[in-house]
Amino acid sequence: HELCNCGVRPAKRAEGVRFVKNRHAQANGFALIDLIFVCGIIGLLASMALPRLALAKAAAGSASAIGSLRAINSAELTFALTCGNGFYAPNLTTLGTPPPGSNEPFIGGGLGEADVINKSGYTIQVEGTALGSAPAACNGLAAGMAAKGFRAGADPTAAGTGIPRFFASNANGAIFEDVASLYAGMPEVGQPPSGHPLR
Repeated sequence: HELCNCGVRPAKRAEGVRFVKNRHAQANGFALIDLIFVCGIIGLLASMALPRLALAKAAAGSASAIGSLRAINSAELTFALTCGNGFYAPNLTTLGTPPPGSNEPFIGGGLGEADVINKSGYTIQVEGTALGSAPAACNGLAAGMAAKGFRAGADPTAAGTGIPRFFASNANGAIFEDVASLYAGMPEVGQPPSGHPLR
């Protein structure tokens, strides 16, 4: 017995197959267009968000630099009053050396691990001119190495978005800001030749 075609003509059946194939092709085409559209939207949103993200990162770095300078000022004052016989530490590693009988250095947060520290996008350093008549300090700093004052600076490691912010401080305890580095011209005591104090 032959199979019944059930009234469906071959031409009609072929036409139906082509119709189904065309529908699949159209569905695939719309999916690709949708994907391109979504990618374009994501790219647009990313281009709008990235500058704001860079500004937020720069603001966080500046806040960290200011906090580091405040920590240095506090550590230097503590060192002078309790360990340096009225004289200041000449560098960060001296502040990172604890006094006898203690495991706590004068400064923490990784700032006392080296004389120059890179932290949160800023280069932080401290310098004090050694005074020959300065006595030895309690944490092992030799006689003649402590200073009557100090300067501390925080300069951005790379150019960022917006106006650059450079910071510096000294034995007076005030923190100054400028659009160019203050560290080189910062006196160990007194006001710098440029910049303005942070309020």
